[in-house]
Amino acid sequence: MREPDVDKRDETVTADDVAKRAGVSRWTVNRAFKKDASISQKSREKVMGAAKQLGYVPDLLASSLASDRSNMVCLLIDDFANPHKLVMLERLTRFLRKNGWDTLLVNTSDEEDTSAALLNASQRRVDAAVLIGSQFTDRSLATALGARRVRKLIVFARTSENPNTISICCDDRAAMNEIANYIIGKGYRRPLFLAGPQTSSAHLGRKETFLTKWHDTFSTTPEFISVARYDPQLAYDRIVSHFAGRTAQEITDVIVCENDALALGAMDAIRTEMGLRVPQDIAVTGFDDIPQADSANYRITTYRQPLSAMAEGLVQVLKGTADSDQLCHFIGKLVERESA
Repeated sequence: MREPDVDKRDETVTADDVAKRAGVSRWTVNRAFKKDASISQKSREKVMGAAKQLGYVPDLLASSLASDRSNMVCLLIDDFANPHKLVMLERLTRFLRKNGWDTLLVNTSDEEDTSAALLNASQRRVDAAVLIGSQFTDRSLATALGARRVRKLIVFARTSENPNTISICCDDRAAMNEIANYIIGKGYRRPLFLAGPQTSSAHLGRKETFLTKWHDTFSTTPEFISVARYDPQLAYDRIVSHFAGRTAQEITDVIVCENDALALGAMDAIRTEMGLRVPQDIAVTGFDDIPQADSANYRITTYRQPLSAMAEGLVQVLKGTADSDQLCHFIGKLVERESA
């Protein structure tokens, strides 16, 4: 008479248990759970069937200790007021998951928080830490690199001059030159550049590129203003204070915003506080092409970053197959709408 199966609901089911149930070796069980392992479809199906019956899942920590790879990527983000970050998260997590990497999401608020999060990521033995935001500095980068357990420190959608980091970003120079040429072609001649945080460790080249292009074309340098975060409300308040008390002749004819979050706030300020029209009185451009940019209330002329290509670039970096010369030269697309 056959003995009943041992009830393992209160025990840890091991790879040996699965191997016994499937009638294969433990080595075959381990290979069945590896994405690119060489194993027959028949053997994989036997292992997966046995694993499902027993409720077995592989011990990822043990696997990472054995292979020196965790298949985990830490994403550190510091500015959730910027709607584009949610778009980035969706794209990155989808591409990473498709290629076998899970993600650890950390919301950081300042430099100390970032440093602590990077050290925590190193203790978790993540394959890479990806910085997405603006509130990290040379000191926080050095802290992470000093731990020597963050295998890859990647700055996403910005450029870092730190030689020990990897930058993956849109070609800001090409993008802003295209926006500048568009504005010039439309006949605007009194631009104001609205920038975000003026960081030095990892930055965008948009403001510098636009100001240089304008100076080279007209021998004048446009004025620019900035806000501490990519927050529509901060942009709203800054535009209101900047134009307070100015006459119609002293007001710009186009506001070039470093991203769409700032463009949203600028447009609301123009219409609500200044009582003017967009684009008839003041035109506005953005950058990123967030979903709100295409809404009927805004219809922002903007530049769409090639996030899918950039996410694929991140995957190639993790695999060790990326072309480093191309990681900061992804080309997006100018999207023309009614705001300019």
